Amino acid sequence: MAMFRVEPGSPHPLGATWDGAGVNFALFSANATKVELCLFDANGRRETDRIALPEYTHEVWHGYLPDLRPGQLYGYRVHGPYDPANGHRFNSNKLLIDPYAKALHGDIRWHDACFGYRIGSARGDLQIDRRDSAFVMPKCVVVDAAATWGDDRPPNRNWSETIVYEAHVKGMTALCEDIPERIRGTFAGLTDPRIIDHMVGLGVTALELMPIQAFFHDRHLVAKKLANYWGYNTVNYFSLAQRYLSPGAGIDEFRALVRRLHDAGIEVILDVVYNHTAEGNHLGPTLSFRGIDNASYYMLAEDKRFYFDTTGCGNTVNLRHPRVLQMVMDSLRYWTEECHVDGFRFDLASSLGREYDAFMPNAVFFDAVRQDPVLQRVKLISEPWDLGPNGYQLGNFPPGWAEWNGRYRDDVRSFWKGDDGVLPDLAKGVLGSADLFDHQGRKPWASVNFITAHDGFTLADLWTYNEKHNEANLEDGRDGHDDNRSWNCGVEGETDDPAILDLRDRMRRNIVATPLLSQGTPMLLMGDEVGRSQNGNNNAYCQDNEIAWLDWSGIGVRDRAFLEFVRGMAAIRKRHPVLRSPQFLHGNSLDENGARDAVWFRPDGAEMDEASWADGRAKVVGLLLTQPDEELLVLVNAYHDPMPFVLPHSPPVRWQVIVDTVTGEIDPATRHVEVDATVDLDSRSLLILRGQRR
Repeated sequence: MAMFRVEPGSPHPLGATWDGAGVNFALFSANATKVELCLFDANGRRETDRIALPEYTHEVWHGYLPDLRPGQLYGYRVHGPYDPANGHRFNSNKLLIDPYAKALHGDIRWHDACFGYRIGSARGDLQIDRRDSAFVMPKCVVVDAAATWGDDRPPNRNWSETIVYEAHVKGMTALCEDIPERIRGTFAGLTDPRIIDHMVGLGVTALELMPIQAFFHDRHLVAKKLANYWGYNTVNYFSLAQRYLSPGAGIDEFRALVRRLHDAGIEVILDVVYNHTAEGNHLGPTLSFRGIDNASYYMLAEDKRFYFDTTGCGNTVNLRHPRVLQMVMDSLRYWTEECHVDGFRFDLASSLGREYDAFMPNAVFFDAVRQDPVLQRVKLISEPWDLGPNGYQLGNFPPGWAEWNGRYRDDVRSFWKGDDGVLPDLAKGVLGSADLFDHQGRKPWASVNFITAHDGFTLADLWTYNEKHNEANLEDGRDGHDDNRSWNCGVEGETDDPAILDLRDRMRRNIVATPLLSQGTPMLLMGDEVGRSQNGNNNAYCQDNEIAWLDWSGIGVRDRAFLEFVRGMAAIRKRHPVLRSPQFLHGNSLDENGARDAVWFRPDGAEMDEASWADGRAKVVGLLLTQPDEELLVLVNAYHDPMPFVLPHSPPVRWQVIVDTVTGEIDPATRHVEVDATVDLDSRSLLILRGQRR
């Protein structure tokens, strides 16, 4: 082995830091007895040096190597007790990933040596495994963090003008034949002008990328020849998933994507998983945190051999520990400052605010984010649930946060499929769910209104299948939601019946129009605008193939027409500020003439009263939205029969139809209706009318 000079170095910053002359290494471990830095050759196959970090300061092991340069591959071996009963799982035979590594080289090759305990032993995880895991582990890379951004300017979009588009890096371009094959499915593929123009044309202002932080394909999925397609099993919070980089590329490829999107006026939001890691439960592999300091990084159960798991993924990250909290905060600042990311969507975010059984809006993580000068200016979105006690915390996150509104999704789906008793809940959602969010100065944008997301049916499948069809997941149909609130319009699956296809198109238009006319922040799912189907699979987490990818070549005439409708609805939202009010609308008076900001009407033209709302069979309603210089009237009918609707008396002399989900028309020039007239509101339809003063 070669000999390197080793100096004490510094306990901060954590990670491997190139300072232009050498590399400082710093690793937190409160309970280790020794930490060895392992250096590898350029291929990562041979361990060339093993160096004990010489200093231990404030629970940080550190050392400085003046002869190392960027590109060096490394990992750690951490010594300490293997004592699961007391929460310690040190095993110096296992090569470990630096929690602060900025890049990884190679992928994991699953082998029993990845596990800290002897698989198959009579004593279970209590018996240590002494096989060296270096030959199957990826290696960390020392990087030069310097970056050139030029005049990159984040769009800094107001929440009130935001339209989020949730997408998967690979799924978005893997089947796009117009993009060079070598970059399909990568960050570089997303920079293609045709992809960016598509999002701009949709009116998208924020691209929310499913997890891009480093993750591996889980061993049990690999054994089934499946994959961890979604990526919700992070192993490192500072490095990119290598599968999304084109050959030979690094972090600059992602930065280039951010720059291109910013140039187009689109913000970048990362879906991040700080609630658990890829190491799983007590029988999971030892890849990083478990072997560095299990008792510090994870929330342990009363029996410390096990984990306190609120995520359903085997473990929960211990954000109550100051060094673990620091790691998450450092990671968020890294992506914000070094990569110019504009926001984050937090997976299973209720776990981030837990004190074991109790969720607290003033939990240490939320307080840390709230006071942070860097993170105060980015968009923060929570998935407001986990699997722990009282896990559903919709509406309970602190000021400054937006939340995925799953109640909105369920209510809108139920209403349009024709369920009874849903109308009052629909009305609340359309006006921004004030019952959930109108407190502590929160605004309507706090409600992220979505109908579909990566988890569940696509928009096309919502009106094509009554039941999930997850056979390809090889779990005998046990996975995925059963409460889909979907309707196949009379035939399960694909059909050539033009009447059913027409109905499905109308239902798609109805339900995509709803979040785009609702107060709050609308979110669209990748490919919904062009009819992407997963063939009824509502849990495509393991399908890294055509089931989950967007097929650009398969967009037919009906789907192209639907794309134009979605574009038109986004333009309507942008054109009419009354659809995105900065304040909650409670029917308050606007002037001395009695005009109010929001009023609900019955089909007979009278205002909705308590008895009308209590009618569980009611499925027809009108909403008049008024601002000093405009009026919009929204009429919806979820009945299977047409209904006459008497237009309410209002200041406009006449109304112009600007959206019709029966015909799919947006802004037709000749459709006018006089005030107090009766319109025939077709079955399962939606109209938006704009008030006109001659």
